[in-house]
Amino acid sequence: MQKIGVIGAGLMGAGIVQVTAEGGYDVTWVDISDDQLIRGMHSINKLLDRDIEKGRKTKQEKEKVMNRISSTSQVQTLKDADLIIEAVPENLDLKKSVFREIDQIAKKEAVFASNTSGLSITAMAAVTKRPEQFVGAHFFFPVTKMELLEITPGLLTSAEAVQKMKQFSSKINKTAVECKDYPGFIVNRLLIPMVNEAIYLVMEGVDPEDIDAAMKLGANHKMGPITLADFVGLETLLATMQGLYDGFQDSKYRPCPLLVKMVESGNLGRKTGRGFYKYDGNGNKLIEEKNQAAVQIT
Repeated sequence: MQKIGVIGAGLMGAGIVQVTAEGGYDVTWVDISDDQLIRGMHSINKLLDRDIEKGRKTKQEKEKVMNRISSTSQVQTLKDADLIIEAVPENLDLKKSVFREIDQIAKKEAVFASNTSGLSITAMAAVTKRPEQFVGAHFFFPVTKMELLEITPGLLTSAEAVQKMKQFSSKINKTAVECKDYPGFIVNRLLIPMVNEAIYLVMEGVDPEDIDAAMKLGANHKMGPITLADFVGLETLLATMQGLYDGFQDSKYRPCPLLVKMVESGNLGRKTGRGFYKYDGNGNKLIEEKNQAAVQIT
């Protein structure tokens, strides 16, 4: 595989484009919004400039990376891509629509990959004429720093397609783990229920700061579960938890009622300036307001 296509110019799409170009691939970046693509290119440019400032890259290396990236709103440009990675919002109907469209355009041997955090790979593959060439490729945010890539074959995915994704993963300096096509794969199936349980503790009156401190000091986590919930976004957390609950039909995955109420209130975490903690305009936690915020929430 030499030519890579990436669909979606959000934060995940931008990160995937950058690490793919840094891995030596030519990347065609597609989004329906030209403005979003411009913002994405600006973001990549800033991150590469920061690498230069910190001595991790030279100006010449940055130039090579940027020259490998082309952006367009025309999906037809993906007709020659060897691998097409979808990175649109986590909505199954939307992702299916994207794959139906590119299935009509892409060359016969092209591999399709979805950057989903837990949706059914088999269901997405089923809307294409190439389910054996369809695989899940779950990157983690921020893509430029997180080393893991969850690779998930669907029911009909070939061993060859999985091997191609593992080779791609190695070239872009990611460590691949192979998952089974069940909700949440590996990381989210373990991590999200833990965060959900931490929110139950808040609902029962435990201070969010104490929960975070306990898990950082007692389990050696870099970030406490309540801080992580605010960082990820409570609406994203709820959608993932709901996906686990719907997929397994098991009460142990029931979203915490407090999480549901928080999302209904519009307090979604760091992005809105308020979740289980309060944040300033730069996304920094306002620790001094923690106790008052916890009382108001509970």
